[in-house]
Amino acid sequence: MNEVDSELRALLLLALAGDNNAYCEFLTRAGARARAYFRRRLAAYPDDVEDLVQETLLAMHNQRHTYRPAQPLTPWLHAIARYKLIDLLRVRLPRSAAEVEIDDESGDEALHASDALAAEARRDLRQLLVDLPDRFRLPIVHVKLEGLSIAEASAQLGMSESAVKIGIHRGLKLLAAKVAGSR
Repeated sequence: MNEVDSELRALLLLALAGDNNAYCEFLTRAGARARAYFRRRLAAYPDDVEDLVQETLLAMHNQRHTYRPAQPLTPWLHAIARYKLIDLLRVRLPRSAAEVEIDDESGDEALHASDALAAEARRDLRQLLVDLPDRFRLPIVHVKLEGLSIAEASAQLGMSESAVKIGIHRGLKLLAAKVAGSR
């Protein structure tokens, strides 16, 4: 566990034992982490950040009994925040998709071609990543593809933040060499 996780965990454990001051401090710090998480991911919807922070804090409060004290805290916090973000995107994306105008059949062809290219790119990326050792592949998947922060990936993988950064750097170098060699 990193220092931030340890501090938040200690505050939540005190709060669960009835310490109201610790609970206020926990909610303040957890709210700041959630705010940073949402700001990084919601550049297109900045007005929704504070609403999501409040929804996340409320969900943390309502689900505090589900936290297992033997486990790191930040993955639990980030899971709740991630679910709240997904809920928002489910509401937002259909509306955004409806705003896209396609005026003729060539638009349909472009969408199908785009879908096919995206599927092909995902397949190619999976093929490239499959040969990488876990110490390189997993940090790349978590940080570069899933959008987790270094700290979040570190907590999920049980690696130090430095090891996650090194894994990403070396893994990307291996991928670049692999792609350059296949040309």
